[in-house]
This record gives sequence, C-alpha cells and structure tokens, in this order.
Amino acid sequence: MKPEEKIILTPKTLTKLKFNDQELIPAIIQDYKTKAVLMLAYMNLESIKQTIKTGKVTYWSRSRQKYWVKGETSGHFQFPKEIRYDCDCDTLLIKVRQIGSACHTMKGSCFYRKIKA
Repeated sequence: MKPEEKIILTPKTLTKLKFNDQELIPAIIQDYKTKAVLMLAYMNLESIKQTIKTGKVTYWSRSRQKYWVKGETSGHFQFPKEIRYDCDCDTLLIKVRQIGSACHTMKGSCFYRKIKA
C-alpha cells in the first residue's frame, strides 16, 4: 500500500463498530475502480487490524474457524483502498484492488446468479 493510501484505524473508530454475538461484522467487498460488488465476508477486530497492517484483506472464516488472507492459495489477492462503515456502524464496505477472480468459482464476483423478479 502506498503511504497516501494508508487506512487509518483509530481507537475511536473501533469503539463505534458494532460486532455481532460471535464478535464478527459483515464486510461488503467492492472493486474500487468499477464499483462492482465482489463478495461478502466476515471480519473480527483482529482481521481488520491485520488488513490494515499487511495491506492484504484478511477475513475470519466461519466454516474453518480461522483467519484467511484472500488470495493466499489462489493468488487472487485483495488490496484495500478504503474501508468505510455504515450509518448503523454494523457493516463494513471495503473498496479493493482485486487481483484475479473474487469468487472461488473463478467468477469476477460472487454475485453472478440472478433471481427473476
């Protein structure tokens, strides 16, 4: 991450975030250039800190019960450009530079299926 892109995480910001009973917060991941919604995952306080520290988005895997860096096995990393939180302080929006596919199915986005309305 370039110095001008550094994401500042302050103690005041952390106290505003509302985590669920499992100490997790949903994170919507969006491509910072195209604005496409890529995926939704969950983070805890430590994964947020690791994301900022390492410059690679880190999540908490609910199924594996461990941390995972997006791209650690596929090479399809996500580099955070901006982290925002919503008006209720209970959801994150992370704008990323996506390398390769965001979805494990090799699609650009996890939201590639439609329901007819």
